[in-house]
Amino acid sequence: MKRALRQSAFILMRELSWCFFGHKIDWRRLFLLAAVLTVSSILFQILVHRYLLNDQSPYENDSSHLSLNSSTTKEAILQQVRLSLPYSVILLNSSNEVVQSVSFESERAETRLNSSISKSKREEKLADATKNTRFSPPLGVPSYKQRHIQLSPPHEALVYAKKEIDNAPLVNEDPDLYASLFRNISVFKRSYELMETILKVYIYRDGARPIFHTPFLKGIYASEGWFMKLMEGNKQFVTKDPEKAHLFYLPYSARQMELALYVPGSHNLKPLSLFLRDYVNKIAAKYPFWNRTLGSDHFLVACHDWGPYTVTGHEELARNTIKALCNADPSEGVFLAGRDVSLPETTIRAPRRPLRHLGGNRVSLRPILAFFAGSMHGRVRPTLLKYWGGGNDADMKIYKRLPLKVSQRMTYIQHMKSSKYCICPMGFEVNSPRIVEAIYYECVPVIIADNFVLPFSEVLDWSAFSLVVAEKDIPKLKEILLSIPMRKYITMQNNVKMVQKHFLWNARPIRYDLFHMILHSIWYNKLNQIQSSQM
Repeated sequence: MKRALRQSAFILMRELSWCFFGHKIDWRRLFLLAAVLTVSSILFQILVHRYLLNDQSPYENDSSHLSLNSSTTKEAILQQVRLSLPYSVILLNSSNEVVQSVSFESERAETRLNSSISKSKREEKLADATKNTRFSPPLGVPSYKQRHIQLSPPHEALVYAKKEIDNAPLVNEDPDLYASLFRNISVFKRSYELMETILKVYIYRDGARPIFHTPFLKGIYASEGWFMKLMEGNKQFVTKDPEKAHLFYLPYSARQMELALYVPGSHNLKPLSLFLRDYVNKIAAKYPFWNRTLGSDHFLVACHDWGPYTVTGHEELARNTIKALCNADPSEGVFLAGRDVSLPETTIRAPRRPLRHLGGNRVSLRPILAFFAGSMHGRVRPTLLKYWGGGNDADMKIYKRLPLKVSQRMTYIQHMKSSKYCICPMGFEVNSPRIVEAIYYECVPVIIADNFVLPFSEVLDWSAFSLVVAEKDIPKLKEILLSIPMRKYITMQNNVKMVQKHFLWNARPIRYDLFHMILHSIWYNKLNQIQSSQM
């Protein structure tokens, strides 16, 4: 190889000399020689690289081998060192010197080996610490099955997932999930893993802005906008081929619909429901997907209080579609528990910093027993103020609006961070943004709203981190709170901290965060529609 390189270099130099000192330059021959020399140089580097790799000890660079059985490998390497000592040294030196030489070389090998093992352990710990970040691949389905599942027709894949969840392997604990928060952590974990592996969502591109494809990211109705933004920007779950989709997303905003279509003061929501009816009829006429299932594999996400009323103009939309609604009240006849999804209502004050002010004081720095401040609309809040307002009870800080003198000493957020319990009464509708606010500020939420289906209640055990009080028990509210032992309160407050990750909006979604929890509830409820006769 070296001889060939020398010959090529000699020929190239001769041609260059002739070209530059002669009378004529043959650019073709010059280019050909340069190409030959370049290829030869590359081949030479590859051969040298392979030679160097083969010349090194396999145990010095194979940390995975070391991590498998460090003690066995250690002895094997030391034995190899003893056998590979120079033969001339053993012959020339005395027996004592030979022993010293072998011992010295063994110690050096052992030192290098210990260093390699320590390094491999550090790498394993680092890998364990980072394996569940947002970039981690879906788990739970063997790789040899993944492609088969992904190539299966959508309905067959859903039936497979349903069977797998019904026979979920037992999980006692998980480093990324807190078992006490879940009704059945084994079922949730298996369902979530299958969602990551299987689920594909098709998003209709039809619909004009701003009602469609324009997320509203600020205020108490921001949940629908944040979900739209993150869903439309997602690459893991979204498919451009509707034939591969398991679910179809109707990307409209109830808040944008109100701003665009509602006539203030008219109290007439019919234009909104008619507009959505016409939209559904349009996509049903244009595409075959709605008519195949009469909309049962379609879903919408609406956080506005009027969300349930906007779907009433279309019978199939109201009866069959999976609706993720903040106003999750089955008594009104639109929301159906087990099919529809209770959407958490989140107040986003700064869209660029949705997690601002996150966290709260420790238990010893929460002197206020219970706190609420807000408008007096709906049937529950006036009753709450009647029994516990007026500042007559120092433990119960219940206000209409936070008085100016009070807010100058302690802001609304500081009150929540300094209270043991945060009262979350319904307003005009059953939902309240204070539930998620309380979780953000690590305050145990006290929910007062009869008929309210709590968010993610199909998987989360709300009794572990909140308190639900019936509307009729408002006069006994303080008595109920004081009856909870301190040990139980500390457990509940710690559970609030642990559940917090499931209610956070992240600009780039992370496993088990609010975006994924909403999508999982839609996925999970879709699977629940599969009848045993279809399996």
